[in-house]
Amino acid sequence: MIQVKRAYDLPSKHDGARILVDRLWPRGCTKEALALDAWMKAVTPSPGLRKAFHSGALDFKAFSDRYRKELASPEVMEGLDELGALARKGPLTLITANKSEVENHALVLKAVLEARLKKGPA
Repeated sequence: MIQVKRAYDLPSKHDGARILVDRLWPRGCTKEALALDAWMKAVTPSPGLRKAFHSGALDFKAFSDRYRKELASPEVMEGLDELGALARKGPLTLITANKSEVENHALVLKAVLEARLKKGPA
């Protein structure tokens, strides 16, 4: 099971591995409050892509398409493999500070991970 939670939500015993998937540290959050197992910057959108989306230059569909291409790059595969291995062991929670709970990169990442898991072990 893979879920997405905002960094400002309280941790739960059902979260399993808690991985921060933002390139920037969430404002106002301490390491202790986030209760993270890891911070994986390698699987986050590139700075240019992130800025284009947040400025409104890209809609969510265009952002998602470009982010999926970034996730398919060889540089990101190791991080995706690591997240996939965690998800196979138990619950995995992707932590993000995004305001939108319906249009954010963590949801795209979750969909990519779930598709990879359906294909079988890497």
